[in-house]
Amino acid sequence: MSVMTESTILTAAEESHYLQQWLPLVKRVVRQLATQADSVMDRDDLEQVALIGLLESLRRYGRPDAQFAGYALQRVRGAVLDQLRLHDWRPRRLRQKTHKINDAVRDLTRKLGHQPGDEEVRNHLGLSSKTFQEYLMLENASSMESYDDLLSIDGLGTALHGRVMEEEIDIQRTLKLALSSLDNRERIILTLYYNKEMSLREIALILELTEARICQLNKKISEKIKAFFPVK
Repeated sequence: MSVMTESTILTAAEESHYLQQWLPLVKRVVRQLATQADSVMDRDDLEQVALIGLLESLRRYGRPDAQFAGYALQRVRGAVLDQLRLHDWRPRRLRQKTHKINDAVRDLTRKLGHQPGDEEVRNHLGLSSKTFQEYLMLENASSMESYDDLLSIDGLGTALHGRVMEEEIDIQRTLKLALSSLDNRERIILTLYYNKEMSLREIALILELTEARICQLNKKISEKIKAFFPVK
């Protein structure tokens, strides 16, 4: 991150220019997260939140350089996710149901000796397709929050801004190990989501899978990565 000096502080005209220049980043983040926010915020409100996140990025960073894209992406995504948390976008009823389903899936896994498939879970719990889809989307959203809470993404390999150098190096080394544990399809999904900023629906079309299946794979990816980062 650049060091702010009097010469790097942006004028109002420069801020307006850079906001227009980086508006596509705002649009991509909003498009990517829109399915998670539809229940509590419309797209126009979401874009305003993201735009404020971009403006704060410019004011903190200064004149954009080659490293700005990764920094701004993390802050814009963070601004949107913070707003969704503020609105308690996962209704309590659904959150409670998700906890119960997770417990039931763990019990079923122990009984079967393998990770149950969609139909096995649905049949075991007597869930409708709609309810099961809601569950998968909530699980996916939690996985996405985990990525953003854990890492500041610049492509797939930058540690959190503001950490001391030793800790950044340690995080980068651990992240490299975590990513190496993913199979080829999991790496593609992570790259498409964070590097290409694609939505789950777009990723599903590319990989010729259902959106529900992409949700499940995202959860698996999240669990693999988090296993390399012990809770402090």
